[in-house]
Amino acid sequence: MPDMTLLLAMLALLAVIGAFAGVLAGLLGVGGGIVLVPAFFYAFQTLGYDGPQLMQVCLATSLATIIVTSVRSVLSHNRKGAVDWSILRGWAIGIAIGAVAGVLVASSLRSATLQLIFGCLALVIGLYMGLGKATWRVAQEMPQGIKRAVMSPAVGFLSVLMGIGGGSFGVPLMSLHNVPIHRAVATAAGFGVLIAVPSVIGFLLLPIDGTALPPYTLGAVNIPAFAVVIAMTLLTAPLGVKLAHAMDPKPLKRVFAVFLVLVALNMLRKSLG
Repeated sequence: MPDMTLLLAMLALLAVIGAFAGVLAGLLGVGGGIVLVPAFFYAFQTLGYDGPQLMQVCLATSLATIIVTSVRSVLSHNRKGAVDWSILRGWAIGIAIGAVAGVLVASSLRSATLQLIFGCLALVIGLYMGLGKATWRVAQEMPQGIKRAVMSPAVGFLSVLMGIGGGSFGVPLMSLHNVPIHRAVATAAGFGVLIAVPSVIGFLLLPIDGTALPPYTLGAVNIPAFAVVIAMTLLTAPLGVKLAHAMDPKPLKRVFAVFLVLVALNMLRKSLG
């Protein structure tokens, strides 16, 4: 049995993390994983759970929450007719294959290496979020043929290595290929389902040494973190949506971009130190 004081402290930290992630998701449309992975890592490490597979647990638990939030988001967007199902069908197999490959690679890497990968990719996402322009385009339509065959697994693969859903890579990708932003956001939620479902199944089957990991971890998914974060996200995301309608979220998105760059740099520092 885990120490009850430590377990309560973990639950309290997870409640704060879930509430913060929910508000950000509603306010800025930012996927939870980009916040949850570093937050899980620092919370678990602070509580003394610092096993060699801790980063795998953070990735897997984040992806498990994304199953719930992405399905909910897809259904909501689909009721408004915003999901582009032709893009989803064309990209589904490649994304799922990339996600499975991501699990296989992540399971073989040390936490420090995964921290390094997360830090590098989060730095790129933060810079794009802060400096990117909505008018940027690289093509007038989504990639087809060999380009899609290469890019779709890359989206799934990189997303799993970061423990994130489809938004951070999918929305810029579609926006740069002339997909309207609302349709890109809605369709990227579908990317999240395609990424999270196969990867979480893989992570649940991953053999993990539980001696130095948070209590009640099944495979690589921490069940209390999953349950608490989902509950808090569902409670606080509507608050974020209300705030988004009450203020201009664009300056806040720039602030979050700076925050994300700082988080990425700190993750890089830890991985190299």
